[in-house]
Amino acid sequence: MGVVDLLLVGLVILLGVGGVLVPGVPGSWLVWAAVMWWALKDPQPLAWSVLVSATVALFLSQVVRWALPPRRLRASGATPRMGVYAGVGAFVGFFLLPVLGAIPGFVGGIYLYERLRLGRHGEAMAALRTAMRSGGSSVLTELFTCLLIMGAWLGAVLWG
Repeated sequence: MGVVDLLLVGLVILLGVGGVLVPGVPGSWLVWAAVMWWALKDPQPLAWSVLVSATVALFLSQVVRWALPPRRLRASGATPRMGVYAGVGAFVGFFLLPVLGAIPGFVGGIYLYERLRLGRHGEAMAALRTAMRSGGSSVLTELFTCLLIMGAWLGAVLWG
């Protein structure tokens, strides 16, 4: 697979990861489709392993999301800007503390947004708890899974 194709796959994966934070955009399906396109264009055992792992991870992610409360983020006062803070926090955390850093990064992004908006620690913590109970945990589950798949793909491309 050429460099241009790999860049396009990477771009679709990034769009999918960002799409997880936007209501109505099938972010996880974009990530899976990009990995499938890569595996079909580069039929190596490692590529197929990443595709199968991505499929299993996304299936398990959907099962976990169905068990969590439904998304009611708008009703809790969540804004698109909060999603940006949470997404950037998760993305940065994912690379600073590989893989597991996405979770504290996501939560920290929401906290930072609420702290800047409300100004006090106690109010920001209360808003953070409300956001996580109102569907933030569901978004975090899907985002973490997509970041995990992105990391597996990137590892396979760079070191495979």
